This record gives sequence, C-alpha cells and structure tokens, in this order.
Amino acid sequence: MTTSTPETDLGRTRRARRIGRALTETHPDAHCELDHSNALELAVATILSAQCTDKKVNEVTPKLFARYRSAADYAGADRTELEELIRPTGFYRNKTSSLINLGQALCERYDGEVPGKLADLVTLPGIGRKTANVILGNAFGVPGITVDTHFQRLVQRWRLTTETDPVKIEHAIGALYPKRDWTMLSHRIIFHGRRVCHARKPACGACTLAKLCPSYGTGPTEPGAAAKLLKGPRARDLAAAVGIDPDLVPQQAVAAEVP
Repeated sequence: MTTSTPETDLGRTRRARRIGRALTETHPDAHCELDHSNALELAVATILSAQCTDKKVNEVTPKLFARYRSAADYAGADRTELEELIRPTGFYRNKTSSLINLGQALCERYDGEVPGKLADLVTLPGIGRKTANVILGNAFGVPGITVDTHFQRLVQRWRLTTETDPVKIEHAIGALYPKRDWTMLSHRIIFHGRRVCHARKPACGACTLAKLCPSYGTGPTEPGAAAKLLKGPRARDLAAAVGIDPDLVPQQAVAAEVP
C-alpha cells in the first residue's frame, strides 16, 4: 500500500477494520494457546509463559495443575518441589516466587478466587496489565487487548499507532475497534505475528494483508521465498489463501514450533 498524502484518522480506522476482517478469514483457528480450564490455571500458565514458548508451558502444566489445584495449594507449596516442576520454563526461581505469592495474595484478599476486574488483577504478584487482559478475555469473557511483542510489532508495522508504551498502544488500538472484538483481535494478531509476520523476516509475499500494509516489502515478496517463511500446522492453508501453491511450503514449516 502506498500513500502520497498523510492518512486521516477516519482512513486509519477504516483500514484497521479491513485488517481485522482479513485476519478473521486468515486465522479462523485463533485462540489462546495456553491450555487451561479455569482462571487460576490461566493465571499460572501466563506467568510461566514469560520468556518461554506456549508449547513448552503446555508440556509442563498438566502435571503442575494436577498437583496444585487451588490458590491455597500454591500458597503452601514446597518451593523445591514447585521449582523442579516448572524448571523447563526458565527463570523458575522467580516464577516459583510469583506463584507462591500469587496463591497467598488470592487467599488473603479474594477468598482464594481469581478476581474478574483489571484493577484487582494488576495488584497481584506476577500479574501485569498484559497478563490481566489475557485472564479477563479468556477466563471471564471481558474484552481485553493483549499487547505482547507480536502485537506491538504488527500494529506498528501496519502504522495503526506510533505509540511505543504498551498501555498507550492498548488504548490506541482499542479506539479503532469495537470493544466486543478486542479479545479475538488480540489472538488473531498474535497468531499472524507467530505464523506470518515474523520479527526479522516477515513473509510479505505470502501475507493476506499485503494490500493493507504500509510496510509491505520488509520481508521477501517473491511467493516461493515467502512461502518458506510461513509456520504452523495451517501454513499451507495460509499460502493457498493468497494464491500460492501450498506445495511450496516445506514440511518442516508445517511442523515448526511457532515462536
């Protein structure tokens, strides 16, 4: 997309909405990639996901969730045992402290239950605004925008905002979309960032947003080269969506772990 005159606020909003619709078609499978069955499990998984892939977290949490079922369980956890269980996620000593302190805070202040309000969640150990929005959107059905590294990179590449502070980005993007769409929009943008619009080399030539993106050309535009950069189990579907022969996507890309 090329523009000879500065984009108006209305033009940006309209383009943002078109991007949103395209993402809905591109990633019909978008969802929270941290396995959980309740708000506490999601809070724990999100804390563990810091500097760690969701896939690795999901390998660790089944045994963890079976052992620690309540906030009180975390509050009274044996530090050595808990550290050993979550060691594969990295930074396990700090994360253990966060989980024990979280359990204690929930028991002391919220009768052992994870609260469903942003103002309460951000006061809890290990839970910042990003984590709080993940919990609200996926455990409580309260619309929230999750500004992780993928989200921030993409909305800046799309020039939907010039903000760099995550809270300001959250408010700026929230103003462009209906509130009811915020949670799923976050999932779709993060999906796109993990599978198509990579940090160092985005798959520009295999992107369904090419005509809407002012940064088109940051990565390879030649279909064959771009197709090789797609990742995830639907990589060949993503190629087909832009008219690229799915067979150009190598098998290792389909089996690749998304970052």
